[in-house]
Amino acid sequence: MTGERIDWKPSRALRIVLADDDSEYLHSLGALLENAGHQVVARAGDASELLTAVADPLPDLAVIDIRMPPTHRLEGLQAAVEIRRTRPGVGILLLSKHVELTHLRPLLDAGPGPDTPEAGGIGYQLKWRVIGPDFVTDVVHSVAAGGYRIDPEIREAVHSTARRRGRLAGLTGQHLNVLHLMAQGLSNSAIAAKLLVSKRTVEDHISTIFGRLGLPPEESETHDRRVRAVLMYLEEAD
Repeated sequence: MTGERIDWKPSRALRIVLADDDSEYLHSLGALLENAGHQVVARAGDASELLTAVADPLPDLAVIDIRMPPTHRLEGLQAAVEIRRTRPGVGILLLSKHVELTHLRPLLDAGPGPDTPEAGGIGYQLKWRVIGPDFVTDVVHSVAAGGYRIDPEIREAVHSTARRRGRLAGLTGQHLNVLHLMAQGLSNSAIAAKLLVSKRTVEDHISTIFGRLGLPPEESETHDRRVRAVLMYLEEAD
């Protein structure tokens, strides 16, 4: 999975599975995606239906409400983790009414290793923001292409309250700025333009960040370390 911003349009209609127990929300979301030219191949009202829907043939993307029946706790997340573990090629886009950032960790930990080059992407979005064509072009397309998207409200809240403590204690203010821009999905070139530095400087900053966060290159591929660094940054915020 890449942390770079992906300007990507699919050459064909994406095959998408939707999972939410709110039938009206499912209908609206399905209409949004179908109007954009994509195919909603299944609509699931609970985790069991979701797991059946992604069995075969594999969809390009599963859009999943974190909280689903019967308990409305973490059934959706648990199903997403199972899909990530057993069908890594499926992109996972989690939806929630509330900011529940820690739920990204089990999904990432269940992900494929560096020997799985075509892993699907990961996204996390607040449900009320899932509207309009921008959601399809910026979020759906990116996650389906193997990228990741974290809701901008979460990113901005984290950036305004993040403290350099715990795992972030060894990072400079510039390192935190780089992490913040990485969390927005910007490429190294775009980060360099934002910070008015060279691309090589950004690459050096990122290498230092990986090292200070305990993400050595021999343990994972660069793209996976990039996502893990961003999640560490987000998780350290109050």
